[in-house]
Amino acid sequence: QVQLVESGGGLVQAGGSLRLSCAASGRTFSRNAMGWFRQAPGKEREFVATISWSGGSTGYADSVKGRFAISRDNAKNMLYLQMNSLKPEDTAIYYCAASNHGLTSRTPPGYDYWGQGTQVTVSS
Repeated sequence: QVQLVESGGGLVQAGGSLRLSCAASGRTFSRNAMGWFRQAPGKEREFVATISWSGGSTGYADSVKGRFAISRDNAKNMLYLQMNSLKPEDTAIYYCAASNHGLTSRTPPGYDYWGQGTQVTVSS
């Protein structure tokens, strides 16, 4: 059974940092693209960042570019999201996602597996 489990969320003041982790189990995703999405209350799930299977290609939403960094450790089957200079508008549930292929995607249909999410709250 494939599982993606996020951790690292919490409450932080504006300007602070958090590092989210996503642990994959049940199969290896070393040849698959992965990504992060987020969903704020009353809003649709939105793209945050994506990374190719090798880590050589990454993509970011304009709203987080320059502040967030996605990375992965294929040996550990882990995905990360380093979030710096956090803003109150970054408050959301953050979801880890994995695809069955190697192509990065900025939309939810591009992913086949999803975690349960971790809450990130940024206070002003």
